Amino acid sequence: MTARDSLPVADRAQVRRYARSLLRRHPRALAGALGLHALAAITGLAAPRLLGDLVEAISRGTGAVTVDRIALAIAGFVLAQAVLIRFAHFASARLGERVLAELREEFVDRILAIPLSTVERAGTGDLLTRSSRDVAALSRSVRFAVPETLIAIVTAFFVIGAVLLTDPLLMLPALVAVPILWLATRWYLRRATPGYLAENAAYSDITDGISETVEGSRTTEALRQQARRRARTDADIGRSYAAERYTLFLRTVYFPLAETGYVLPVVTTLVFGGWFYVEGWVTLGEITAATLYVQQLMDPIDRLLSWLDEVQVGGASLARLLGVAQRPDAAESTAEPTAGSTAEPTDDPADGTVSPDRPVDQRLAAHDVRYAYQPGRDVLHGVNLTLTPGERLAMVGPSGAGKSTLGRLLAGIHRPGSGSVTVGGVPLADLPLADLRTEVALVTQEHHVFLGTLRDNLTMVRPDATDDQVRAALAAVDALDWAEQLPAGLETEVGSGHHQLSAAQAQQLALARLVLADPHTLVLDEATSLLDPRAARHLERSLAAVLRGRTVIAIAHRLHSAHDADRVAVVEDGRITELGPHAELVAADGSYAALWRSWHGDRT
Repeated sequence: MTARDSLPVADRAQVRRYARSLLRRHPRALAGALGLHALAAITGLAAPRLLGDLVEAISRGTGAVTVDRIALAIAGFVLAQAVLIRFAHFASARLGERVLAELREEFVDRILAIPLSTVERAGTGDLLTRSSRDVAALSRSVRFAVPETLIAIVTAFFVIGAVLLTDPLLMLPALVAVPILWLATRWYLRRATPGYLAENAAYSDITDGISETVEGSRTTEALRQQARRRARTDADIGRSYAAERYTLFLRTVYFPLAETGYVLPVVTTLVFGGWFYVEGWVTLGEITAATLYVQQLMDPIDRLLSWLDEVQVGGASLARLLGVAQRPDAAESTAEPTAGSTAEPTDDPADGTVSPDRPVDQRLAAHDVRYAYQPGRDVLHGVNLTLTPGERLAMVGPSGAGKSTLGRLLAGIHRPGSGSVTVGGVPLADLPLADLRTEVALVTQEHHVFLGTLRDNLTMVRPDATDDQVRAALAAVDALDWAEQLPAGLETEVGSGHHQLSAAQAQQLALARLVLADPHTLVLDEATSLLDPRAARHLERSLAAVLRGRTVIAIAHRLHSAHDADRVAVVEDGRITELGPHAELVAADGSYAALWRSWHGDRT
């Protein structure tokens, strides 16, 4: 995938399979809704037949004695149909809302399973469009288009049956519309799905460009790139305009042809019906009933073809939502966790994969590890590293050397392109989610405060945590004092639109989550970068008591953490060039010694 490729899109077979699986989850609800619509359709068939009988009776001179009876019967059937339609639509709406809720929940799961590097290369605009525009389009399809389509199919089936029961001969004139509707629909469907996919992709480009422009507005102004950003936006809008114009062209061709297909059957039924009556093949009542049935048939067909366009939009959106779960990056098969949460790979034993054996111990090891974000461009080159349980390792080196990438591999976030990262002899990235959370956790310099109470933000990693455990976790990261001073203490609403935590407080919150998660190995990637040096030093000293007995991999530019570590790993150009205790590396007078002298000199 290139630097600005969109996220994958599911193919038609996958969309159909998923749609069928959704319907199979609710067989009783689906059968109930279809049954009610079928009964409503059947009751609606009575009026044309009764009117046909009335015309036949009048033509024979006996209509006076049957009008009142037929009028009452028609009124009864109309009332029954109204009641059935009401309950049928209610059943369809309830089923649609249930299916839509499942779709949304599964989409959230898919989003959380996307590696961050994949999103970065695709651009956030694509993901934002799928999360907003595509979800909204699919919502309309599930709520309205799919139920209306099913209703139209059921109704059309029974109306055609009624015409055949009236007189099969009168069905023949109505078939004149079949070639028109068939060819027009086939032409439309072949082009609609690719057209709507292109339209949604173009809208993603607009969203991506606008979000970049807004987020980087200061940089754009500083570099005087306003004209370039405007040109990018104009180009994106131009592609979106062309894509929407194409789908509009499809509709302007298809709908007039479909409308022609509605009118012709009624006309041909009347014309040929009159001929059949003159020939004595059918009665006047049968012609009346058949014509009314054919006219009645146009409503479900019109509904079917009208909503078919919305179904195509929904199908394209569903393909994009399902495509989020597909990852073209062979090297990445695990999920990027939220900062402060435990690492969560996407390997799930529920999908039929065989769960690996349990680790025999807590020893974390990397053997000949290579990794590339793009094929042929390795950022790690044959890294070997073994950590003793309870060891504190500091990972230092220049920016872009591969420290964070190696940290993510050691946390099970990425899977190595080659080589292995194991814990207790078991590949780390193959561990089920529940097991991995107890093994390794990662917290980065990026963090997020979720909308909810402070307690909710902490207990999300351990829902059964008590108040004492929550306070102990906050105390471990020097956050208890300010937490208790909040307006409602642990029950204070934080996040967007509520009490705002400072960057340092949010980072302490992320670290407190780790304390509650209680893994035996922690990977801290610049975890204290947003604290001032004095506060960071104090925090790390406070954490020392909590981290005692655990394996800790600290990735940092501040070398005081390296001074306190058992060993220091110097990462340069994707390789570990030096490894050993602080004193030995300083005495060796290599890269680490130069870093230490430079940093120590800056501090004095």
